[in-house]
Amino acid sequence: MQPLHEQSVAELSRLIGRRAVSPVEVAKSCLDRIESCNAKVNAVVTLQAEQALVEARAAEAEIARGDRRGDLHGIPVAHKDLYWTRQLRTTAGSQLRAEFLPDEDATTVARLRAAGMVLLGKLNTQEFAYGPTNEHSLFGPVLNPWDLRCYAGGSSGGSGAALASRMLPAATGSDTGGSIRIPASCCGITGLKPTYGRTSRYGIFPLAWSMDHGGPMARSALDVAMLLQAIAGPDAKDPTTADREVPDYPAALTGDIKGERVGVPRRYFYDRSAPQVEERVRQALQVLEELGAKLVEIDIPDIEHSAAAAAVLYYVEATAYHDDEFLAGRGHMFTDRVRRFLEFGNFILARDYLQAQRYRALLGRRVADQWRQVDLIVTPTLPITAMPLGQATVTAGNVEEPVYLALLRNTEPFNLTGLPALTVPCGFSSEGMPIGMQIIGPAFAEAKVLRMGDAYQRATNWHERSPRL
Repeated sequence: MQPLHEQSVAELSRLIGRRAVSPVEVAKSCLDRIESCNAKVNAVVTLQAEQALVEARAAEAEIARGDRRGDLHGIPVAHKDLYWTRQLRTTAGSQLRAEFLPDEDATTVARLRAAGMVLLGKLNTQEFAYGPTNEHSLFGPVLNPWDLRCYAGGSSGGSGAALASRMLPAATGSDTGGSIRIPASCCGITGLKPTYGRTSRYGIFPLAWSMDHGGPMARSALDVAMLLQAIAGPDAKDPTTADREVPDYPAALTGDIKGERVGVPRRYFYDRSAPQVEERVRQALQVLEELGAKLVEIDIPDIEHSAAAAAVLYYVEATAYHDDEFLAGRGHMFTDRVRRFLEFGNFILARDYLQAQRYRALLGRRVADQWRQVDLIVTPTLPITAMPLGQATVTAGNVEEPVYLALLRNTEPFNLTGLPALTVPCGFSSEGMPIGMQIIGPAFAEAKVLRMGDAYQRATNWHERSPRL
């Protein structure tokens, strides 16, 4: 049997459920792994080892007396350091919150506690989630476990690197322009941005209110489905959550995708990707086709304006949220990069913000039109793989552009539209860096999105590969 820290959520659930292993053994294995390799990648920034063992012993006792709470009981988890954790330091990767001790949990944290998960600690994040590489944080950059010279992707970089390094089986992330999917793709793990309103954002430091999403990150679509099951649903503390029934996500993973119509938008997504990225995703599409899916070439009109509209929304909404810090004379406490973004937000005009919102509505209609001919859309998650720290530009599709624009290009449209988007690993570049495939569905179609991701992972083993550290 593999070491416990290398086991998935689903595998650990089965082992704990039949009492083949105890939650204490699992927690100790993860803590030992963190001790041995976290210094290399800088993913875990706050560790509560003693308290984790207390929680693991409590879970062990409950399960022993027949009080197992569910499939997640006794399984370790860590949270992106934007998520409030009761009386556990929550910094948002910023000097401004370096000593912040919340007096309550974020709703997602509370729900995973209620499910019996064992909290190991907090994970590194780009300062206030403002950036896609996770190079700018109170704790320093997160390094990619596949190549320590490269970034892990952001802003949930600690989550992606910790999962890829097999330090823990489950984590949370947040996604405003791609911050779950970018590090998941860069690090070769699985991550889901749910539909806007599917999960609560209460107790998560915001970046841009109208585009923020909280979601699960793990090693497989099945693991992600198990986590989503516990955290999805309405929350009175977050008025943006939808009052909709939560389906049984794990049960939806039947492996059957026969007849599913998969939209393949070559323009914008494939034609601007690095050749190896396009090749690996095309190969993944062939696997889906062999499983019975039907590929349909589509085009999404006007999608090329997504980046400009998303940038306007980030700048305005993030600056509005952090305005009090500048008014109080604390602007110097931000990292230089984030402070420049926040200062720039003051120069965006109201008419620009309104035009961006008008475009957003238009894009929503353009994508909604696609559901008349396809059931899901599949694209490369990112047009590039992770690059060395500090690299400013990249060329993909014969166009040179800033790295941060390339990282956000394929993910941002689905923050603007609020649609569910899953990334699963689908191969590696010749340099050994992971490549991800993005699966997008209609609003609240997480079950369908996860089913396709799971079917692909049943037929391939990319998600089972791990780096050597």
